Amino acid sequence: MPADVDLRKLRHFVAVAQELHFGRAAERLHLAQPALSRQIRALEDELRVRLFDRDRRSTALTAAGRQLLADAPGLLAAAEGVHRRVRQAADGDGTFTVAFMPGVSVTAPVRALLARRPDLRVELVRTYWDDQALVVRDGRADVSFVRMPVERAGLRLRPLFTEPRVAILPRSHRLASRASLGIADLAAERLLQDPDAVPEWRDLPGRPRPEDGGPPAAPTVRTMEEKLQYVAALRGVVVAPLSAAAHYAGPDVCHVPVDDIAPAQVCLAWSADREDTPLIEDFAELAAASCAQDGARPESQEGQRGAARDGERVAVRDGARDRTQGAARDRAQDGARDGAPAAAEAAGPQA
Repeated sequence: MPADVDLRKLRHFVAVAQELHFGRAAERLHLAQPALSRQIRALEDELRVRLFDRDRRSTALTAAGRQLLADAPGLLAAAEGVHRRVRQAADGDGTFTVAFMPGVSVTAPVRALLARRPDLRVELVRTYWDDQALVVRDGRADVSFVRMPVERAGLRLRPLFTEPRVAILPRSHRLASRASLGIADLAAERLLQDPDAVPEWRDLPGRPRPEDGGPPAAPTVRTMEEKLQYVAALRGVVVAPLSAAAHYAGPDVCHVPVDDIAPAQVCLAWSADREDTPLIEDFAELAAASCAQDGARPESQEGQRGAARDGERVAVRDGARDRTQGAARDRAQDGARDGAPAAAEAAGPQA
């Protein structure tokens, strides 16, 4: 008989799998290490597999552990999506959730929607490259402003606008003073992002690979803030849409246009499994009209919150926070059970 997967234990497993260190994972989860160890052993017993190989010096994932780590984020996101949809059903149709990538302006269409539907509450969810489409597939958002390319399966897409792409470089970089450059100029550079996001760089003929003496593989970085810290520290470069580069402008980095690659495209995405509700249709039309008028205008964090100034009808949060809300609830339960300190999540809005 298949084992039921306890989401609390699954979140704990993900923390250990990402840290590969029980002490650091326990600190991250605000749990006592013995309590965390018991949770992992209980999960292994329930699944009837060993997830980690441990000795006094190291912790490593087994083959089963690697498979569970690949599957766990989708399961946890789907659970959060169910939680949101159930709450939304209890509240009626009074909430509409819009996800967005940093740098994409959503203020104008959100304000237009609120003006058209004065009883509506809008939630804004900040996403990242790896979850911008997932949030509509798993139900955490009704629509999402996505930067292409994304996996199109299960989505409906409304093209909104295109914009140039630029290379984000340290100000001291040899190419920083150029008026523009070609993608081949970056062939020997370390790219600090998923190569699939820049297929023109990925497919450069003769590009030196790490195994052939080229730049080492990029570190695991998820957010643009982390990438720019690496850029500023002379650890690599990033190719990004102009609006994202402008959004994250800083004193230690600069951006230079890349002339010979296709522009970046932004689309509005929603789940193909959902009927096209009048609300989604209305918002898609408003988003398209706004983009046709304004183009890709960089949006500051304060600008995203600006849509709320007409009243308490907009909430801004981080998509990553959605994935940790369940963990926060779990910590409170575990703290009560095991005597470990339980840390409350900060409730302030996030951009």
